[in-house]
Amino acid sequence: MEIKGIKEGILISFQGQEWQVVKESLIQIIAEKGAFFQGAQLVLDVGPLVLGTNALEELRETLNRYNVSLYGLLSKSMVTQEAARRMGLITKLQKPAKKTDHKLWPIEAVLKGEAAVLIPQTIPPGLTTKYQGHVIVLGDVSQGTEIIANGSVIVWGRLYGNVHAGADGDQTAVVCALDLAPNRLRIAEIIAITPVDQAEPIPEVARILNGQIIAEPWQNP
Repeated sequence: MEIKGIKEGILISFQGQEWQVVKESLIQIIAEKGAFFQGAQLVLDVGPLVLGTNALEELRETLNRYNVSLYGLLSKSMVTQEAARRMGLITKLQKPAKKTDHKLWPIEAVLKGEAAVLIPQTIPPGLTTKYQGHVIVLGDVSQGTEIIANGSVIVWGRLYGNVHAGADGDQTAVVCALDLAPNRLRIAEIIAITPVDQAEPIPEVARILNGQIIAEPWQNP
C-alpha cells in the first residue's frame, strides 16, 4: 500500500492484491488514523482488478461512515473504469500545473512582495480557510479547522487542525507554528502522515527535504 497527496486529495495505491484484501486493508488504516482521513477525498489505484458498480457502491457506503468520500478510481481494467465512470468517479489524474499557471492569479501591490492574509485571532473549529498566497494566523488553529494556502502557513500559536501549504504545487512552501501538532500536514503533494509528538512543544517549521516533510526548530537564520 502506498499513500501520497495529489491535487484531487489522497491517492492510495494497491497493486497485485485481491479485492477483499484491498478493502480490508483500506478500512483498517482509515479506522486507525481517523483524524488524518476525516473529510478526505480518496482516489484508489487498484491496478488490474476487475470491479463492478456493486463492489464500488458498497465501498463508498463504508467510507461515508468514516466521513471519507470516494472521489476517483484508477485501474488498468476497462470494465472497472466504466463502472467507476457510471458512479461519477474520476478515472484519470490531472496533470501537475505548470509554473506559468500562476498568471491566472495576478497580484497587485505597490511594494514588491507576495500576497498574504493576516488572521488576527484563533480560528474556531469547523472553519476552512483558503487563500491564494500566504496565510498568517495570530492565534491557534483549532481541531476540526482546515487551512489551504498556495503559499506558506505561519501560525503564532498552536496548530492542531489540518493544513495544506503550497496547494498549487509549490514545494518551497513551509508551515511554521509555536506548537506544530496538526491532524494532517501537507505541503504541495507530500503528506506527513504521523507528525512527531513533542514532550514539550517548541516552535517548529516544516518543509520538504529529499521528497519528504521534516520538522525542525523554528529560529532565526
